[in-house]
Amino acid sequence: MTIDTTISPPAPAALRLAGGAQGFNWLPVFVADELGLFAKHGIAIEYKRFGSVDKATSAVLEDEADLAITPPEGAVADFVKGGELRIVAANAVRLPMSLVARPEIHSLADLKGKKIGTSSLTEGTAIYTQIVLASEGLRYPGDYEFVLAGIHTKRWEALQAGEIDCAPQPAPWNFLAEDQGYNLIGEINAFIPEILFTAVMGRSSWLQANRDMVIRFIKALIEGHAITNSPARQDLTLPIFQRITTPESSTLANRGLEYMRDMGMWPDKLAVPENALGTTIDLMIRAHLLEEALRSQALHAFDASYLDAAWV
Repeated sequence: MTIDTTISPPAPAALRLAGGAQGFNWLPVFVADELGLFAKHGIAIEYKRFGSVDKATSAVLEDEADLAITPPEGAVADFVKGGELRIVAANAVRLPMSLVARPEIHSLADLKGKKIGTSSLTEGTAIYTQIVLASEGLRYPGDYEFVLAGIHTKRWEALQAGEIDCAPQPAPWNFLAEDQGYNLIGEINAFIPEILFTAVMGRSSWLQANRDMVIRFIKALIEGHAITNSPARQDLTLPIFQRITTPESSTLANRGLEYMRDMGMWPDKLAVPENALGTTIDLMIRAHLLEEALRSQALHAFDASYLDAAWV
């Protein structure tokens, strides 16, 4: 009788990964998952979608999630107050968005007195919009109103329903809106060319206790980014991108994917460019979400040790 002495590999360890929409900028995550890259590194992703960037940040703080991929302003603000949140890697360093306005609005100046949809008043889209509109002398508060309309898909619904007049919309929803008669009145990337748009973040105590898992997660995501950034692999990435953006239109999906990839949205090896983090901090200061005196301290919200270990 032959005895089977084969030892089964251990089951992948579950990692709770939070986000707001878990949409277009998560493409490398879904690529890594669906191609088995996380499993190869012994990780099983448990997706935790919270519907807003604020809630994704809070979920990590409240131990409802292990890591989040979300705009980093919440992590920076928490860090300078002595909190536990840390940035460990970049996920996206460009803003592939247009300000989409109702058909009767033709310029940034026309937004005076109008309602602008956003997903947060303290993170992401609200900050970017303030910077763009300041170029036309429009100030917040006073010259326009923010409406908490939700993530990009909800903002599109609010635009169509007439509940808001304008909203920052990512590709390919900006192109979808343009095709339906809405106006693209400003490219956010033209005003903010490099920024830490979304980052991987976690609580320092959890990160330290699970250091090996964090490094393995980063290694898998680095592979996902490399595939996403390769035009030669578009046969793999486009169907996933279409599914999470515009299932009804491969043309729009293709246009959106190429738009993002060509602008360099997904950083090589998840690197956190100093200029990108500096821009995030600068915009927080300009939006009165961070004191100028805390600028240098805020840079230390990024703990490079996990990336350094993953790159070895």
